[in-house]
Amino acid sequence: MAEILEALMLICFGLSWPLNAYKNYQARTAAGTSWQFIALITAGYIAGIAAKLISGNITWVLAVYVINLACLAVNWAVYMRNRRLDSALDSECARIQQRCKAVSASFEQAR
Repeated sequence: MAEILEALMLICFGLSWPLNAYKNYQARTAAGTSWQFIALITAGYIAGIAAKLISGNITWVLAVYVINLACLAVNWAVYMRNRRLDSALDSECARIQQRCKAVSASFEQAR
């Protein structure tokens, strides 16, 4: 019974990761995403897997831990992609601001 409850907890908690990855992929920004939170959850899953392996209690519940960890890996990939997109957007905005300043300065000189 304890294994079923542990698996149920992992499944309920783990269902949020694919939804989170999809939402963040659609958002195309890392703003509002906490890498510290993802890192803590990742560490927790790794600790849970290590506990199963060290105790020798290798059951089907271990597979649920591994599936959740794989879903977190997708979240990491989406987070890194979104950081690259944010960086590219910041660079483009800086370039546009420089152009605007140059145009503004040329208008001021023309007056």
